[in-house]
Amino acid sequence: MTLQGKTIVVTGASRGIGAATAEALSALGANLVLAARSDDAISALAERLPSALAIATDVANLEDVQTLFTRGRARFGRIDALVNNAATLGPIGRIADADPVEWADSLQANIAGQFFCARAALADLPLTIVNVSSGAADRPQEGWSAYCAGKAGLAMLTQSLHLEYGALGLRAYGFRPGVVDTEMHVLIRASGLNPISQLPRESLAPVALPAQAIAWLCANDAPDLAGQEVDIRDPAFRARVGLAPP
Repeated sequence: MTLQGKTIVVTGASRGIGAATAEALSALGANLVLAARSDDAISALAERLPSALAIATDVANLEDVQTLFTRGRARFGRIDALVNNAATLGPIGRIADADPVEWADSLQANIAGQFFCARAALADLPLTIVNVSSGAADRPQEGWSAYCAGKAGLAMLTQSLHLEYGALGLRAYGFRPGVVDTEMHVLIRASGLNPISQLPRESLAPVALPAQAIAWLCANDAPDLAGQEVDIRDPAFRARVGLAPP
C-alpha cells in the first residue's frame, strides 16, 4: 500500500484512534491535515510526522471546518481523503436525566460536524471518506441515547454520500472499529451503565488495529464496500486488511 503524495484530513486527531490513524497514514507516505480542538496535542503530533499540518478545529463549528479545508488545500493543493473521526460520547445518562443542551451539542458534534467536513471535502472529487461509525448506530445502549442517535445518523450520511456522489468518484465507508482502548472507554467504565462499561480493559483492542484498517480503506479502492458499514470484527474484511482473525 502507498499513499505517497496523497493528502488526508483526520479529525479528532489529538489522541486515540485519530492519532494512531494519523501515524499509520503517515507511514504510507500521506500528507496530513490534523484537526482537533486541542491545539497543543495535534501540534505535538504534527512535529513528529514528516508532512503534517495541525489546525485547531471544532468540527461542530462550520467556520472552523471551512478554515480547516481552505488551509489544507493552500498547503497541499487538494484533499484526497477525509477520516471523519471526531466524536463525543456524552451526555452519559438515561434520557430523563440527560441535560438537553448537552444532548443537542452531542448531535451537533457527532453528525452535523461530520456533515460539515464531508461537504467541504466534496470539492475535491475523486475522494475517499471514512466515517468512523460504531455498533451503537443500530444497537441502542443504556445511557448513550445521544451517541447512538449521532452514530445512526452518521451511518445514513454514509449511505447518502454514496448514493449522491458514488458515481462521481466518491468512496464513502462507515467503519466500525469495535471496542477499543481509548480515553472514551475510561468514561464508559466510570459510568457503570450498560454491558460495555463492564468489559475489562484487557479485552479492549489497541488503537493500532482500527488505525491499520482505516489506512487500508484510504489506500485501496474497495467499491464493493462503498456506502456500507464495514466492521473490523468481520473475518473477511480483516483478511483483506491483513489483520489476524478476531
